[in-house]
Parts: sequence; C-alpha cells; structure tokens
Amino acid sequence: MSFESFGLASTILKGIQEAGYQVPTPIQQKAIPVLLQGRDIIGCAQTGTGKTAAFVLPILHRIKPERRLRALILVPTRELALQVGESIRTYGRHTGVRSATIYGGVKIEPQIKTLRQGVDLIVATPGRLLDHVERGNVEFSALNTLVLDEADRMLDMGFIPDIRRIIRKLPRDRHTMMFSATMPLEIRSLTREMLRDPVTVEATPSSTAADGLTHRVFPVPAHLKGKLLLNLLEREKAESALIFVRTRRGVEKLARLLQGKGHRIARLHSDRTQGQREKALSDFRLGKSQILVATNIAARGLDIDGISHVFSYDVPDHPDDYIHRSGRTARAGEKGDAVILMSPEEADALKSIEKHLNGALIWAMHPDFNYTEPSPTSGGASFRHRPALAPVEAKPPRSRNPFGRRKREESRRIKT
Repeated sequence: MSFESFGLASTILKGIQEAGYQVPTPIQQKAIPVLLQGRDIIGCAQTGTGKTAAFVLPILHRIKPERRLRALILVPTRELALQVGESIRTYGRHTGVRSATIYGGVKIEPQIKTLRQGVDLIVATPGRLLDHVERGNVEFSALNTLVLDEADRMLDMGFIPDIRRIIRKLPRDRHTMMFSATMPLEIRSLTREMLRDPVTVEATPSSTAADGLTHRVFPVPAHLKGKLLLNLLEREKAESALIFVRTRRGVEKLARLLQGKGHRIARLHSDRTQGQREKALSDFRLGKSQILVATNIAARGLDIDGISHVFSYDVPDHPDDYIHRSGRTARAGEKGDAVILMSPEEADALKSIEKHLNGALIWAMHPDFNYTEPSPTSGGASFRHRPALAPVEAKPPRSRNPFGRRKREESRRIKT
C-alpha cells in the first residue's frame, strides 16, 4: 500500500514525499481510509507508530483554506502540541491551510494576533484553549472536525473536566476522532459521549511494548545508580540517550553528575520555562546534546528520531508509564534499548512491569562494576529476590541485632 492509494490530494502527497515518507504505517493503513469516509474513529496505537499522520492527513485533505476554524486537535502537553503543529506544517505546506498552535507557558498576545487573522485548524492544550474561548478569541460555529489525541494522558493529567467543557461548546454535527494508547474505563465512557457509531482501529495491542526493543533491568543499590549509569553510557556507546527520573530535583542532580563527567546534557521538567523546554528539545533533536534527562513529561508525545537508549533511572510506578517511556526508542520499525536501574526498594514496581512484558525483560549485570561498594549512610543493600544476579550482603549475627534481642526480652516479660 502507498500513500497514493488513499486518494489524497496531490498537494498533500507532495508534502509527504518531501518529508521522505514512502510507505504508510499499519495505523495509517487502517485509519486513513475510515477517516476519509467521514466515520468517527477510536484509534489504539503506541506512540511512534505514525498515528499523528493518521489523523492529520485526512484533515488536510478535507479542509478548504478559508481562514474559518474547521478542525480542532486537543493534546495534553505543550511538547505534543508543538510536534503536531510541525507535522501539519510539513504535510500541509502546499495546501494553503493555515494553522495555529495554542498552549500555555508563553505570552498569549502573539496567539491572539494569529487567531484574529483567521485560521483553518487549531492544535491546543485544553487550559489555554479555554482561556482564548473566554476572551472571545475562538469561535466554533464552522467547526466540523475534532481530534482528541493521547486521551489516556489527558485523563492522567486531570484534563477530562476541561475536555467536557470544550465539547459542550462545539457543534454536535461533527467528525470526531479519539486516539489513545490505553483505554481505561473513564476514557471508554468519554467515547460514548463524544463519538457516533465509531470504528475502532488498532495497530498494536494496547499497552504493549514496541517491536525492536530490548528490555533489560540492572539491579543496583540506590546509592550506586549514578556510577552504574555512567559505566553503561560509556560501555554501550549510547549515541542518543533519554533518561527518565522521577522528580524535578532528581533531574537536576543527575544532570550535574553527568555534566561533571563531560556529557552534553539537556534537561526537561515542569519547572523549566517554555523557552528552556523548547531549547532543550531542539538541542537534543539536533544532536547538540547527547543526553536528555527528563521527568515523565517526556514519556509521551516526544517524537525524536535516532534515540538509541532509554534509561529508567527510577522505576516507574505503573507498567503503562514504562511502556510510554520505552516507546521513545525503537520507533517506526527501528531497533532500540530500554534499560531499568532498579534498587531493592523498587522491586515491587519492577515485578508489575516484568509481568506486563510477559517474559521480555532481561536481567543483567555489568561485568566490571563493583556492586558491593557500601553506602556512606546505610552500608549497602541487598537483592534477596535475585541472588544470582546481584551481590547479597551477608546477614549480621543474631547476637548483633539489638532490635531482635529487645523483642525477645519483651516477650519474656509478657510471659512472666
């Protein structure tokens, strides 16, 4: 199957060709014909499968450039808004369609100016869009297409009430598309409110890891994670690495460690300004930074080619979070490595991920790394659940355990 076989306008095909794409991905093959027929759709697909083009191309095909708002694409994050906006400009560069990308964290005046000049399509985050609606900058009377992208992420971020507020302002007679990597119950309920007789298309099973990924876990005491990460980056010659850390403070701390060892680092978390975020992504995308250290803000919607390694410096709390993290590599059929650094305290969270991957997780050890180096405060850590894969600290003699002795003494007092 080729893009020409869909019957897309020649102006769109020219944009696709100039972007270097030749063969549609599975989600595009399934979704585009349905959307060109005007059917509502529920698309289940992992990020990195080409789902953005799956809904952008049919929208561009059906829109006539009139500078009246015809289509609205709602996304959960600024980063995803920017990437979807860039896709529209890439595929639609010869169509004359005028679009606006609307998100918070930046000055609102340039957005107001763009909207007042007239646009055919808006990509927006919910909060900033509602701000423009309340100011009277957006009018929906001519709108005939709505896309809700990363719906499960919208749920995670608490945007569903805002989504419902926006939907109430839209024409009922419209073409609606929802894309989500997972389908929790509340999202299924939202589909019944938003869509009419939808067709469900699924490129890969929900919440599964992409093909081409190698999943490995390195058990390591928490105080040695930084040293092990430095060793792995050097040993595996990671060309472009994305490292996920649980907290903003953790991102800053790890970034300082890596920079001190000569690595070119970019940082991404919610305390950074929008300008800083955009520069971090641009530097990473262009290769000016070898490593991007980020919180889960980068787990979805980050579309950057050539990421060779994704490290979970902290084990995510939920398997779906790991799936989205690891989905930043091995995109569009490429190969990639996903690596978890697991401390003993994170063993329970790791078990859930291991079960979810159904045997795809490989337990590993760095052959030249000293796992027995004691912590300055705790004196080390043990891995009782995987004794063959990591050093186990010997248990102290019973007579040296004051808490055990105290418990036995109290027991004798009770008996007497």
